[in-house]
Amino acid sequence: MADQNNVKVIEKNAGPKIAYEQTGTCLIFGDYELMINAAKYQKDWDVTVDICKDKAGNLTIGTESGLRYVAQVMIPAATYTETPIEPEEGASPMSGTGEGMNSTVQREQNPLDMGDVTLVLWSIE
Repeated sequence: MADQNNVKVIEKNAGPKIAYEQTGTCLIFGDYELMINAAKYQKDWDVTVDICKDKAGNLTIGTESGLRYVAQVMIPAATYTETPIEPEEGASPMSGTGEGMNSTVQREQNPLDMGDVTLVLWSIE
């Protein structure tokens, strides 16, 4: 496994922040109360995951039951590497299936670079 860059951290306001730990593409919050695998949340568009505390003091994902913000994980859109594909010998240029019919490019998602992920921390007081 390749080394992972550290997530960028922004402290949004003054005061103590929730403890977090980064392991690969995972961010672990509190005393292992909640874990986010940023690579699993990555889409073809930018994604923001809100982490809040509810009225019982439990960490939640999303703002619906959240009483106050603890953190936001801002994950950039996925990037891809496109590799040209040689057509099979004897294949008709119009043969094929799917969207492009005569697709000549293989598209593969690049691994998430955690150095492109931003963690915004809010005061927990």
